[in-house]
Amino acid sequence: MTTASTQDESREKQPEGSKTEVGSYFISNYPPYSQWKADSLDDVKQRMASAPTSENPLGLYLHIPFCRKRCKFCYFKVFTDVKAQEVQRYVDALCNEISMVSQLPVMGDRPFRFVYFGGGTPSFLSPKQLTKLADRLREHITWDGAEEVTFECEPGTLSETKVKTLREQLGVTRLSLGIENFSDKLLEENGRAHLSKQVFSAWEWIEAAQFPNVNIDLISGMVGETWENWKDNIRRTIDMSPESVTIYQMELPFNTVYSADILGNKIQSPVADWQTKRDWVSYAFDEMTSAGYKVSSAYTLVKDTGKVNFSYRDNLWRGADLLATGIASFGHAAGAHYQNLPHMEQYLGAIEGGELPLGRGFVPTEHQALIREMILLLKRGFLEREYFQSQFGVDIVENWKSVWEGYVEEGLAEIHPDEVKLTREGLLRVDSMLPAFFEPEHQNVRYT
Repeated sequence: MTTASTQDESREKQPEGSKTEVGSYFISNYPPYSQWKADSLDDVKQRMASAPTSENPLGLYLHIPFCRKRCKFCYFKVFTDVKAQEVQRYVDALCNEISMVSQLPVMGDRPFRFVYFGGGTPSFLSPKQLTKLADRLREHITWDGAEEVTFECEPGTLSETKVKTLREQLGVTRLSLGIENFSDKLLEENGRAHLSKQVFSAWEWIEAAQFPNVNIDLISGMVGETWENWKDNIRRTIDMSPESVTIYQMELPFNTVYSADILGNKIQSPVADWQTKRDWVSYAFDEMTSAGYKVSSAYTLVKDTGKVNFSYRDNLWRGADLLATGIASFGHAAGAHYQNLPHMEQYLGAIEGGELPLGRGFVPTEHQALIREMILLLKRGFLEREYFQSQFGVDIVENWKSVWEGYVEEGLAEIHPDEVKLTREGLLRVDSMLPAFFEPEHQNVRYT
């Protein structure tokens, strides 16, 4: 999730204090997903059928698309009100897909450096289902040597048994808890399935399980948010003292409940404006750094940088291969991007027919690969000029000189001999800065 405001999918910079309008989104890849096409899949398949040409790190993503409720701000592929047999059919298909993926030549002899269970709500699955899933997966793959195994959780789906299963059976090293807000009023207004009392129950079980890294997710700008409530959120988070905290600024992609209401009923956006959201995140950064945390990216704070690293984030942003499994999931293999089929019966039908469920793809040029890596790494708040010179043979400052000069003039960036560094204001606005580096043909296209 998080920021990059746009009106009618244009990429013009938003004025200070501008409203959060429909069409805003979080930039997570390049070129934009809307440019990925089904007719690129032959190239993608060819690359998957070839042995890796380097020791590029390898990761695995597993998408669990089920939720107890659909949040009003959610834009992911999720399903609610599903029957047990539907869940089981999907889990069986996911395991079969991973069986097929494990045999792809592109894997080579590379172990998985990182594994990520995302959603939806992976913790929607019962302890029994999770154990069976782990057992089935281990028939084909192993992640015992992975640097990081991340599992996303919704507090209301957890039990003491389930938490123990995640730690002991799945080997989860990074548990990410989607709290979002501690106010029951705001949780209910924004369509979250859990309430605050479930957070505190879950926290006792999580602490007892001794995960190496526990992350808390918060959202700045939920509908109904106030300064008083936001300060309380940060105080409670500091009191819980998780290893890391991720703070998103609420956006409004087109396919959310809130977006449909705004467009259909012609109402004003109920989400806080961009300046207010940035002020709230900046306050959180100040309070949490005073409590001993360090800012790790535009969205993350870490209590102990010597203990916590983000293998999934850092490897993915540097172009690691990611074998993505599950409905509508996005992957990257041997320099090619791909997305799985987005409709359930299509996805299940492909796997049950013995085929990989590929839906669309894109094979970027070297220049596009450079842009992707640069804009994603900029989310950390800095770029090392020598790194890009050695990897791509490009001086990123000279190549985008006018863009950087504009950002320096606006007080968003600083140019140093060895690096580019964002100011605090630049870090808070980084997603809105990234499209300036896009190629002209991608400047004003729909992102998804």
